Amino acid sequence: MAEVKKIATRDSYGQALVELGTEKEDLIVLDADLAAATKTAVFKKAFPERHIDCGIAEADMMGIAAGLSTCGKVPFASTFAMFAAGRAYEQVRNSIGYPHLNVKIGATHAGISVGEDGASHQCNEDIALMRTIPGMTIFNPSDDIEAKAAVKAAYEIDGPVYMRFGRLAVPVINDNPDYTFVPGKGVLLRDGTDITIFATGLPVSESLQAAEMLAQDGVSARVINIHTIKPIDEEIIVKAAKETGKLFTVEEHSIIGGLGSAVAEVLSEQAPAPLTRIGVRDTFGESGPAKELLHKYKLDAEGIYEQIKAKL
Repeated sequence: MAEVKKIATRDSYGQALVELGTEKEDLIVLDADLAAATKTAVFKKAFPERHIDCGIAEADMMGIAAGLSTCGKVPFASTFAMFAAGRAYEQVRNSIGYPHLNVKIGATHAGISVGEDGASHQCNEDIALMRTIPGMTIFNPSDDIEAKAAVKAAYEIDGPVYMRFGRLAVPVINDNPDYTFVPGKGVLLRDGTDITIFATGLPVSESLQAAEMLAQDGVSARVINIHTIKPIDEEIIVKAAKETGKLFTVEEHSIIGGLGSAVAEVLSEQAPAPLTRIGVRDTFGESGPAKELLHKYKLDAEGIYEQIKAKL
């Protein structure tokens, strides 16, 4: 069996910006002294006149991005998720969200897979924060192909977009000719009749592996990739609830305010069904190798499998 290609979605972000920048002269990339880590350095090398290093001043960077957007530019403000959604929340809300400006936020190093950088940098609350801002679109791609598609889709959207990218290399799972990225639409990756697993971001590939393990036990699991957290695909959620009954959400994010909450909100209003939220359970992360942390917090295939089996 050929080895599965693995690419970190932060790398995909940098490459997509270069590809898009070649076509779109109004695209400007901003960074907060982290171009090497966010991978926007490749854009800086290709288009130095369209890259602005704002220094370690994320709040200022959001304000600059807001101003550029009012001058006909399409700015992509880039930094770690902890700083984009956390440190600069007020500026994102008041300077970008409130006037509904055309600013794109590239947030890298999200979730506990940041690893050794520890709890201070492992942002498991960013989706929850961004979901509360009116008019904000949120993309959380699962692999290289989806990440690049999300960047290009973000450019086409008129209004603020928050994109979440990871540090850890993840398997490329969408490398098929039929794949298309449609904002706001979930993707059926595996059909099933007994349960449905809604996954987003890094755990999508792990959820597919967990579904294979469940199949060995005679459990038919449907796996749906929710790459757009907001607006969420209500239709695919309601359909799964009616057809499979038992539902699970999997996210490398707090179960409070993220995918699990978003799915629960849809179910409570339209199709009540049993739901189990799998993710970071009201705790901070810790320092350690990314894969070991994912295993400890039960967000790898084995952990997802065990948590689902315990509920069946």
